[in-house]
Amino acid sequence: MKLIERKNYLNHLISLRNTDVIKVLTGIRRSGKSTLFRLYIEHLVSDGVDRKDILWYNFEDFSLQPYLDNPKLLHDEIVNRAASRQNIYVFLDEVQNIKNFEKIVDSLHLRPNIDIYITGSNSHLLSGELATLLTGRYVEIHILPFSFKEYIETQNDHSRLDLLFIEYLQNGGFPGALAIPELTRADYVRSIYSSIMQKDIMTRNAWRKSDHFDRLVKFMFDSIGSSLSPNNISNIFSNLGFSISSHTIENYLSAVCNAYLFYKISRFNIKGKVILSTQEKFYTADLGLKNVVLGQPTKNNTGRALENIVFLELLRRGNQIYIGKADNTEIDFVVQTPKGTTEYIQVAWTAKEETTFLREMRPFELIKDFNKRILLTTDVEPVISYKGIQKINIIDWLLEENN
Repeated sequence: MKLIERKNYLNHLISLRNTDVIKVLTGIRRSGKSTLFRLYIEHLVSDGVDRKDILWYNFEDFSLQPYLDNPKLLHDEIVNRAASRQNIYVFLDEVQNIKNFEKIVDSLHLRPNIDIYITGSNSHLLSGELATLLTGRYVEIHILPFSFKEYIETQNDHSRLDLLFIEYLQNGGFPGALAIPELTRADYVRSIYSSIMQKDIMTRNAWRKSDHFDRLVKFMFDSIGSSLSPNNISNIFSNLGFSISSHTIENYLSAVCNAYLFYKISRFNIKGKVILSTQEKFYTADLGLKNVVLGQPTKNNTGRALENIVFLELLRRGNQIYIGKADNTEIDFVVQTPKGTTEYIQVAWTAKEETTFLREMRPFELIKDFNKRILLTTDVEPVISYKGIQKINIIDWLLEENN
């Protein structure tokens, strides 16, 4: 598989070069953070930076264990290297594995000739002491697995986008999975899932293996796009014969979101213009994970999978995303764009039947403002405009220019 440049992420890094902020790459394990570092380093070298001025430490490399046991050793090594150089570029990969990494990063940041880049696979990286120490002094770049546009760049035949899209729904977008034979992709994604569960959740939270936790995660995958709360999940499990308190479930939900396995989306009352604190929805970082845990998608859940794809694309485009409530109906996504505008988006696998089309239109019609409204489906037809609402093919939307 050819190396995909991921230009949006790369250009963002380039624009921040030698600025007085720490560059923090976050995202689920194996989403491409380390590869982005390699691409950026090659850019630095092509721009005249001496490789001796580039220090890269991957703290999942066992040979770096002495630094994990003695963080001061790492700190002093970097400071000594920087003392004789005009500028050096320091890359700390999976930095959360270092004890007291916050203090090291803060201390290195005080030196004007050190440009610092760090990655982490858990949102704990930007919580607690690091956030306190570095308030206003870091920029986060959140990395997701391949978008559909990036996915098709890895394929040799672009003639059947519809078939590639079905493959994307099944395979997901983990870069490493697409670089190996198709027969072994599921095993690769399954290994990512196991690694996330063990390293980013169980070990980090000092939990033992729990059948209840495993059931909860499978339930989450099976309930993508459904309105959930700790209380109703606890009640569902109780009815199935499993007793799990809502407090425990709340801790479990926090853990899977901190590991970027899932994203929690709040509800937004469109009429009252307020964010609601109940009945959130959850979407996964990659559908490949869902498919290895639950099996391949079926006709009964393709609509939810489609929602998940749309959510991830909206996230990639830098939007703030909510679930919309309009009277007693729901809008799949209320989007606050980086430009400050608002958009409403509905997602359906198909809306060819008139009854389905009108059902999807009804929530839009209950909104009294004049913001943009879009219905995304897999239907292959020209863009339809109905009462100012656009019906657009999802593949066309995913491949829009400038996204």
